[in-house]
Amino acid sequence: MRLKRILKDLGYYDCELSLLFTDDQHIAELNSRFLKRQGPTNVLAFPMRDDGHTGPETPMLGDIVISLDAAMRDAKRAGEGLDRTIDRLSIHGLLHLLGYDHERSEEDACMMEEETERLLTMVER
Repeated sequence: MRLKRILKDLGYYDCELSLLFTDDQHIAELNSRFLKRQGPTNVLAFPMRDDGHTGPETPMLGDIVISLDAAMRDAKRAGEGLDRTIDRLSIHGLLHLLGYDHERSEEDACMMEEETERLLTMVER
């Protein structure tokens, strides 16, 4: 499993996450309901904990939702296979679960992009 290799590389050995593959309509509903944003997106991540969490530790990192409709468009636009695009989106969602946020600053966006590329290269070996 590619995500399992990525989690181990990041130092997360005993954890869980859920991964949902859906369509544009469903992800647009989730995007609107939880993030108050209109329209579909390619990936959403819902961390189980927030940064200020003080409760008991849980092995559950959270949920990643990927729109296969958007992934197919992204793959075509990027000229890459659907599997690579899904790997990229899965990594992107996982990094969000781990606290990365490309919307905070340009520096954070660069850091997240570099980590995404590093992890993509690792799983392609």
